Amino acid sequence: MTADVVYLVAGFSLLLAIVLPALLHRWAVSAPMVLLTVGLVIGLTPLPDGLPLDPAANRGVIEHTTELAVIVSLMGVGLALDRPLSLRRPGTWRAWGSTWRMLGIAMPLTIAAMTVLGLTLGLGLGAALLLGSALAPTDPVLASDVQVAGPQTSDEHEIEEPDELRFTLTSEAGLNDALAFPFVYAAIFVALGHTSPAEWAAWLAWQGVGKVVVGVAIGIAVGHTLARVAFRSRVASLRVAERGESLTALAALVTAYGAAEVAHGYGFLAVFACAMTFRSAERSHDYHAAMHEVVERLERLLTLLLLLVLGIAISRGLLADLDARGVAAGLALILIVRPAAGVLALVRDTRLERPQRWAAAFFGVRGIGSVYYLAYAAGEAPTLVSDWMWSTVGFTIAASVLVHGTLGAPLLKRAGALDPLGAR
Repeated sequence: MTADVVYLVAGFSLLLAIVLPALLHRWAVSAPMVLLTVGLVIGLTPLPDGLPLDPAANRGVIEHTTELAVIVSLMGVGLALDRPLSLRRPGTWRAWGSTWRMLGIAMPLTIAAMTVLGLTLGLGLGAALLLGSALAPTDPVLASDVQVAGPQTSDEHEIEEPDELRFTLTSEAGLNDALAFPFVYAAIFVALGHTSPAEWAAWLAWQGVGKVVVGVAIGIAVGHTLARVAFRSRVASLRVAERGESLTALAALVTAYGAAEVAHGYGFLAVFACAMTFRSAERSHDYHAAMHEVVERLERLLTLLLLLVLGIAISRGLLADLDARGVAAGLALILIVRPAAGVLALVRDTRLERPQRWAAAFFGVRGIGSVYYLAYAAGEAPTLVSDWMWSTVGFTIAASVLVHGTLGAPLLKRAGALDPLGAR
């Protein structure tokens, strides 16, 4: 009976994922808001017991499901960005200046502030650091409404840049998931009692640098190899771009992620690097748009399914251990910590106008990635993740969906960012 209900819920969420974007296009309501609300309502119905909703009992399922949702979204983000980024062309890095500020300043500040807040609320150092690390990255899955629409594949010289605000939010979401991992590992290190200077030096060398390099290198290698085969192979049957075989995108993301994880690099970063590298090949080819469409559809289905399940879980006791401390932590992150860190990071940024800087600072959407980090950490150090932390993160995601979903369109309009290049 439980399996039948799971199929029913999954089918219902997939149907909603298909019809909601078109139905809600003219309303100031996002599809994530609707799915979360529907999940809350379903959770209040007399569903059978035994559904896999308890995060402690179903950690493995939660980890791998959210992991898939994030890597699919990262592939979509990488394919959507039209602005080049090349190791061989240092000048391209300057065009990503706003992104580097958000990653190098706003994200560490957010982690530090949330860690201090966690310590103030009575958490141990490991738990406080994990809370900050899990909630610091913006989420590429739920942030799609404020991101660029997708790759432009007209003549390369006619490609028009999306507005800087949407580009900053999109590129930040694509990169900061992988860059949060060193801090998650640091929290695990603390929980497992690794405190010697030698152990921390090894952590910094490998978790902070080595795994980043491995992830980027493998992503670039996979993206370059697949692009060369798809567009320029001497064997006609291998030039899949000519046939428009868009499932290559899924093959690319799974290959890049799997290869990076096997090599102990950051798989999230490898997927994003793979997508960016593939996008740089034959930039004006329509094949990029076809691949992005497949990835975007899968991303939407996975996202809304997970949000529906989250809503059901909230109604069925996920927030049972939420207290005033958890509410304070979640609201402080959304309304104070992230906006303040973003403003400090962008205060000298000349690429964004003042309203855009405020909007970029505010849109720190939290979501599926945070759930993945908790599930991953629980697998590595089971005592690190408490029921209170699951409740707090669940509340923060729900609050973020509601706050950012409600204010998204008005703030983007005020910042002058509601244009066709940003419509999703």
